[in-house]
Formats: sequence, structure tokens, C-alpha cells
Amino acid sequence: MVDAEVLRLRKLRNVALRARALSKFLESDSSSGESIFAKGTVVCWTIARIATGRLRAHPYLSYQKGRGALANLADETIAAALAMMARGNDGGLRAYARQLAAVAREVDDVRALTWSAELSDALGRMQVQMRALTKQLDCRLPVKSTLEPRPRANAAVRAETSNSLAGIAVDDSWPYLAI
Repeated sequence: MVDAEVLRLRKLRNVALRARALSKFLESDSSSGESIFAKGTVVCWTIARIATGRLRAHPYLSYQKGRGALANLADETIAAALAMMARGNDGGLRAYARQLAAVAREVDDVRALTWSAELSDALGRMQVQMRALTKQLDCRLPVKSTLEPRPRANAAVRAETSNSLAGIAVDDSWPYLAI
């Protein structure tokens, strides 16, 4: 395992644990007991454990370091602040969807760039679970509709640009010079 892979795995672990902290707070805030947050917590925890297990298997002690207590406290504080700001109709689901998208991107990156078949297989199984969770989350999110349609820009062709290529062509009878 090279240094770049170690950095990618650490980043994956950090993003997954941050999403897990947010899902824990949103799960505790939701009165309906939505199981999507519980499923997301488990998926993010599994992804973090896969990354941590791979890092702990490295022969260098400096690469085996786990996250510190200060990093965990910062993640929980950020997650609590996000959960407080996202209170509302679907604000929590939208914030959670953004965090899951970030985790999915990191899983995709690590899986695409790893040389280990075992890690690729484990992350492939997590990708399937992330896609199912994202699909379930997308079904719960209401579609945002805009009240006013966006104006389409009309393509205006000016007279001086309409024949600008006509002077370049040498002979119009040749088919491959018909510009």
C-alpha cells in the first residue's frame, strides 16, 4: 500500500464517520423513527471499519494511527450543528443526502484506484448498499419544482458571422472542403 492509498483510505474513513455522526443525530431527532437513518448509520460504520481495518494492516506504525478523540468531537459538533440547521420539512433528508453522496464519491474513488482485490470487493458490496440507500432516500425527498421556467436564450446569428467561413474555402466543388 502506497502513501496515496493511505491518504485516500483516511479520507474515506473521515467522510464515512462524519456521515455516520449526522445520521445518528438525525435519527435521534426524527420522531417517526425513520429507518433510513439507521441503515445509513450501519452502512457508514461498515465503510469506516473496512478503511480502518485496511489501515491497521499496514506494516508501518505511523500509518496505523486511528482518529483522535478531538476529531470525533469535531465531527459530532459539526453533525449536531447541521442537524439543528436542517430541522424542517425535508432539510434533514437533504443534508443527509449530501453527506451520503460525499461518502459514495469517496467509495467510488478508493475502489477505482485500489490495487487490492479484497478491498475492491468489500467496497463493491458497500457501493450496492449505498445505491439502494440513495434510491430509498430519493424516493422520500419531494421533487423541487421551480415556479418560473428558466428563459431559453435564443440563438441569434449575426450577419457578419454567418458567412465567416465562406472566405476560407478555396473551392466549393470539393466535398471535403465544404465547410
